[in-house]
Amino acid sequence: MLGWQFSEFEADQSGQTPFEKLLSIFQDLLLYTSGDVAEALAWLTELDKEYDLTNSEYGMAEFIQDLIDKGYIQQGDQDRKFRPARKMEMEIRRRALDDIFGAVQKSQRGNHSTKSTGRGDEYTSDLRPYEFGDKLENLALSESLKNAQINHGLDDFKMSREDLEVRETFYQSQVSTVLMIDISHSMILYGEDRITPAKKVALALSEYITTRYPKDTLDILVFGDDAWTVEVKDLPYLQVGPYHTNTVAGLELAMKILRKRRNPNKQVFMITDGKPTCIRKGKRYYKNSFGLDRQIINRTLALAGRFRKMHIPITTFMIARDPYLVQFVDQFTRINNGKAFYSNLSGLGEFVFMDYKDGRRRRGD
Repeated sequence: MLGWQFSEFEADQSGQTPFEKLLSIFQDLLLYTSGDVAEALAWLTELDKEYDLTNSEYGMAEFIQDLIDKGYIQQGDQDRKFRPARKMEMEIRRRALDDIFGAVQKSQRGNHSTKSTGRGDEYTSDLRPYEFGDKLENLALSESLKNAQINHGLDDFKMSREDLEVRETFYQSQVSTVLMIDISHSMILYGEDRITPAKKVALALSEYITTRYPKDTLDILVFGDDAWTVEVKDLPYLQVGPYHTNTVAGLELAMKILRKRRNPNKQVFMITDGKPTCIRKGKRYYKNSFGLDRQIINRTLALAGRFRKMHIPITTFMIARDPYLVQFVDQFTRINNGKAFYSNLSGLGEFVFMDYKDGRRRRGD
């Protein structure tokens, strides 16, 4: 398997049942095999032979039966092949969130905080008089009681509306996000699996937004020779194709999507590992995989400028460090006034989370 190491599973999995231990590995394998249950089970069987994942008390047959009985996999109506059930898809998203954004689960609740005051969950240090419509949970009880004592005295103690004060909160904004995922052939080139970690980040981000910020919008698109949208439920099944990298097509589709969003706070995340190598010219493709092609690069940079005029920042997560690629991304980022990160695969999740949080706060100014 390209770029995969499973020696970590030799360690003691304290607190996990045999089923839970195998399920964790099986979910990773499902991402790697793009949802192919049979292939994932075949890999799991090979890993079992090498690392003794099962024993005489709980074997692979019991695990497969548990997957069926617990509703993680189900047979198709026509071909009768096993496929991941909806429960499995939800578990994969939650697990990706735990693995990548684990610290988020332990943080205080809140939505997209800004530096502007208004209705929200995050308190400032300021107090103000109560106004009709303010949430009672924002009531500053000690200060309100003090005001009542001063205004009415202890002998005839009462509390009127004029005594009430509330704690000011940060105004909470909504954000429309487009996540672009590169599925060009280079995502599996040179013996390195880059698409599986990219999918895991996308799964975690989608779960994070939909559960923590339900009023936000998240659109996901993939780009190779062309670009098209995918649903959250499709993420585990994404596959790299024999495609070039048509970044222009991805950006144009992202722009089309965001133009339809009435929300003024918009942003684009782009996970890619290579330079743009393809554009459409009329009805044909113009492709050049060798070096930085001026026609392709100029079209891409022009779009970066258009996004800047629309006040839509693009955050690029570059899974490569070749000097000429870094130079291109730096130029792209300067024109867009966005952000760029050059990361190994293990650092992608942290980068996405940090920029998502920071980006929300910045655009609420």
